[in-house]
Amino acid sequence: AVLRDGRRGLIEPFREHHAEALFAFFQRLPEGTRRLAWDRIDSRALVESWAQNIDYARAFPLLAIDGTNVVADATLHRHDGGPLRLAGRIKWLIDEEYRGIGLGSLLVNHFIDMARVNGLRHLSCMLLSDVEDDAIAVLSDLGFRSFEIPGYGTDEDGGVHDMTLLVLEL
Repeated sequence: AVLRDGRRGLIEPFREHHAEALFAFFQRLPEGTRRLAWDRIDSRALVESWAQNIDYARAFPLLAIDGTNVVADATLHRHDGGPLRLAGRIKWLIDEEYRGIGLGSLLVNHFIDMARVNGLRHLSCMLLSDVEDDAIAVLSDLGFRSFEIPGYGTDEDGGVHDMTLLVLEL
């Protein structure tokens, strides 16, 4: 992939051999970012369990790789059944040095294409309104509708945050 600033990188699905590089990426993220992540990304055991139990039908993780370093992790989550079986949920983390140059849009566009091919009707993403305004702008530019939910999120210290649910109708 070629980014807006001319940097080139590889976009590929997460595989078992990526576990160490993914964990190293998580460790490079600022503490504040790690603390607000959806999962306990500071746990090597968790990352290794993801690598050992990959199920692309339920969660399709994409990595952006520059040389030997992971610089972004994005995942499209799906439900096997139930009322949300035709809806996917996106989660993503991007190295601060790779923000604002089109990498987030590139990853989300991959998921939009995959979702359409697989018959999904909607994609969604839930973000912290006061912290992830750049990601909210990226998704809004891609056609996601936003719905702010006051006081919906809570950080590890008990601080309350407004959340923004973004939904794209495919």
